[in-house]
Amino acid sequence: MSPIEEIYIDNQFSILKLENNDSIPLRFEREMETDIIQFYFGLKGSGKFIFNQGVYTLPLEEEKSLVLYNPQKQLPVCLEIGPNTWIISILISIKKFHSLFSAEAEHIGFLNKENRDKKYYAKEDIPPSITIILNQMFNYYMNPSIKNLYFTGKTYELLSLFFNRKEDQNIENCPFLSDEEEVVKIKKAKDLIISKMSEPPTLQELADTVGINIKKLKMGFKQIYGDTVFGFLFDYKMEYARKLLDNGNYNVNEVGLKIGYSSASHFIAAFKKKFGTTPKKYLMSLSTDYS
Repeated sequence: MSPIEEIYIDNQFSILKLENNDSIPLRFEREMETDIIQFYFGLKGSGKFIFNQGVYTLPLEEEKSLVLYNPQKQLPVCLEIGPNTWIISILISIKKFHSLFSAEAEHIGFLNKENRDKKYYAKEDIPPSITIILNQMFNYYMNPSIKNLYFTGKTYELLSLFFNRKEDQNIENCPFLSDEEEVVKIKKAKDLIISKMSEPPTLQELADTVGINIKKLKMGFKQIYGDTVFGFLFDYKMEYARKLLDNGNYNVNEVGLKIGYSSASHFIAAFKKKFGTTPKKYLMSLSTDYS
């Protein structure tokens, strides 16, 4: 899978998933018209915007957002994405963006009459409610046929929360996620089951390790990642197995063992359940593709 994926909502509105899982920085560059508002949300890791051939830099840190807009001159993107970093970006024309708010436009900082034609840079903390949506966008496990519909809905939800200026904007929709500390614990639980995917802990062990009760773990995990703990783990293991097969360094039995299947037949059945084909047939299709 490419580290940079763009989902087009329409010709004035797109979403970028920037995912660098390598140990070295990745650079993303793009020319940008003056009518484009750029939103960046740092979910994990860090990035750095480079302007004027390195004369000026602007960091994008974990759990921070940046809004960049300059109608007076082009603002090309030169973003250095650090190792193990996930970033969601929304690129939208000012015309399209204005149409989303219409009557409420006066309440949006750079849409009011005084600032509409001025440059606008803003950096903010990402509240837990938006962290949930960003995680859902990165951990998308639905039918590809509804991918654009799903991302369209999530992007509108994200923008709605981003511009919600009520005092209670950090309160989660899910009653089981009442504060940011619980979101952090659930993210820790996700990282833990991935790191121990060949021998995962039980739900109770997982809850005890991260310091949250099992009910909040189950409900919160579903809210953030859109699946149960072990449903998420199954999908992750299968995707990881597919990547191991892709690189050609392991046979089917070795891949199964790496992700926790002591029986090759169980691994083959699980792989077929996920992808609709066996690992052997999948490998054969790869050799056909590259021949």
